[in-house]
Amino acid sequence: MGTTTNDAAHTLAEETRTLKAAARDAARRARAAGNQEVQKLIGEVEELIARLADTADPGIARLRARVTETLRTTRRAVTESAAQVQRQARGALTAGDTYVREQPWEAIGAAALIGLVIGFLVFRR
Repeated sequence: MGTTTNDAAHTLAEETRTLKAAARDAARRARAAGNQEVQKLIGEVEELIARLADTADPGIARLRARVTETLRTTRRAVTESAAQVQRQARGALTAGDTYVREQPWEAIGAAALIGLVIGFLVFRR
């Protein structure tokens, strides 16, 4: 009986490590993809502003200044949001890891129940 408990705990620990690594990787990829798109958009808007730099019209100059400030704000917000999402994901992973370490049997039961539900749903189709 002791060996089975150790095996289950060891398997659960391995699965936890795998899930943590997968979650970190997914968050990193999502952040990179989102950042690339936002950075591309910001770059294109900056290029447009640079092309309008030669215009002497005061209305365009005011608009250019507003757009430039909005771009700065957007860049800052994207950076802060990405950092916040990363902190929240790290906190969730840590909480999950702590729960599994403190209550392994409950975690094994929950994993078995989730597997059973998924199996039942797949089988129904």
